[in-house]
Amino acid sequence: MTNNWGDNEMSEIKNNKEVFIKPLNADNPILVQVLGICSALAVTSQLKPAIVMGLAVTVITAFSNLIISIIRNTIPNRIRIIVQLVVVAALVTIVSQVLKAFAYDVSVQLSVYVGLIITNCILMGRLEAFAMTNKPLPSFIDGLSNGLGYALILVIVGTVRELLGRGTLLGFRIIPDSFYDAGYINNGMMTMPAMALILLGCVIWIHRAYIHKD
Repeated sequence: MTNNWGDNEMSEIKNNKEVFIKPLNADNPILVQVLGICSALAVTSQLKPAIVMGLAVTVITAFSNLIISIIRNTIPNRIRIIVQLVVVAALVTIVSQVLKAFAYDVSVQLSVYVGLIITNCILMGRLEAFAMTNKPLPSFIDGLSNGLGYALILVIVGTVRELLGRGTLLGFRIIPDSFYDAGYINNGMMTMPAMALILLGCVIWIHRAYIHKD
């Protein structure tokens, strides 16, 4: 009996590890599932709002998964979407108020996109596909890892756009003045939404061509 319990525990740990790792690479919500594209394009002109948006989605996805998993057996099937939206809306409201209180400038930069997390297809997809049919701990891990996978892409795109478009990262000058004295000019196109789409397409191509091979 002890061996069986130990085997079950090891199997559960292995499954939780796989749940955490897959969204970071092989099943990344943006690169593989192509979800959450709109916000990824909208908030990545600078690195700071990209990081904050990624963390916000991570926190909301993780805790909404956890809450829905805990109450899943008490939710009538016909109103499950409404319940999910209520839980997500409550968490989004909390995160929005925290941002306004402690990072108001970033909150202004993110504008309506924090509120639109409510309709983020990554979040709603994980609630339906995972949290409604799994235990709380795996559901929390799934939400956390999918949020981190989303945040990772935002950070990559935001880093490239701010560095090449403004010569800074997190507002700090990275490209030295000597480069500008020699004739270097920031690429203004990097600050435009179209470049976010092009960069994201390049990241997806690199990932599928060299990293994620079926």
